Amino acid sequence: MPRPLGVTSLRILGAIRDGVSYGLDIVARTDMPSGTVYPTLGRLKKRGLVRSSWEDQRVAEREGRPRRRYYELTAEGAVALAEGVARLRSVTLDLTTPDRAP
Repeated sequence: MPRPLGVTSLRILGAIRDGVSYGLDIVARTDMPSGTVYPTLGRLKKRGLVRSSWEDQRVAEREGRPRRRYYELTAEGAVALAEGVARLRSVTLDLTTPDRAP
């Protein structure tokens, strides 16, 4: 059974789900350092939760910048994100609901 996703992975998957599709945009959206985002994207890709593709070199050249690698959620990534969010909600509820035991 795969290890549950941590908050960092969930934030990155959520950003991708919301339409943020390339690395530096994900860095800006999540306010996490690139040294966290890029290795996490690699692990998410290895687990099959995201897939990536490179943009056409000509587009990048026309815009005077390096090529971008675009990320998208896989079906497995969408399920993992939903499960992770549900798990976090449950933990949050457990921590914020007073114990009702006498």
